[in-house]
Amino acid sequence: LALYFHSGEREEKCIIEDIPTDTLVIGNYKVQRWDIHKQEFLESAPGLGMFVTVTTPSAEVLLSKLYGPQGTFSFTSHLSGEHIICLQSNSTRFIAFAGSKLRIHLDIRVGEHFLDESVVQAKDKVNAVNFRLEHLIEQVHHISKEQNYEREREEKFRKTSEETNSNILWWAIVQTLILISIGIWQIKSLRDFFISKKLV
Repeated sequence: LALYFHSGEREEKCIIEDIPTDTLVIGNYKVQRWDIHKQEFLESAPGLGMFVTVTTPSAEVLLSKLYGPQGTFSFTSHLSGEHIICLQSNSTRFIAFAGSKLRIHLDIRVGEHFLDESVVQAKDKVNAVNFRLEHLIEQVHHISKEQNYEREREEKFRKTSEETNSNILWWAIVQTLILISIGIWQIKSLRDFFISKKLV
């Protein structure tokens, strides 16, 4: 997931990521500040920092840390489900003008270890192949976990659908029985009425 969004001074922006259990998540971000004189976003935003907060589906705070204007954060999920990742600048009126605009570039990788190419180049070819092979194995494990998570979600959805269908069926049976009972009662009432009036 790679995106960018605009934010105001000290404005908190959050995104939701659906993450399987025991999955490594790595986020890279860069902050740019709007320059009023140049009428463009500057490449860097010195003096600014980003406060990153990650909340689990059970509302537990998994990560809460202040970083610089450009950085990397990471965490491992303990529960499967929707994790909330929030970023907020720590700018003040002394650093940035009140109400100034910030552009935040965010790149989130789920279940992936970034390859350090300099490390790979420093090793011989055999070690580089082993390193890449381990990376591929990690990716296979991540895909397997993703599939298991999707299977669990599908199973929950199927059970919910079956319960809903069962409830609808029973409600239809109850309605039918009520209608039949009312029909029998009306016929009996009409018959008793005609007998009492000696019309039959």
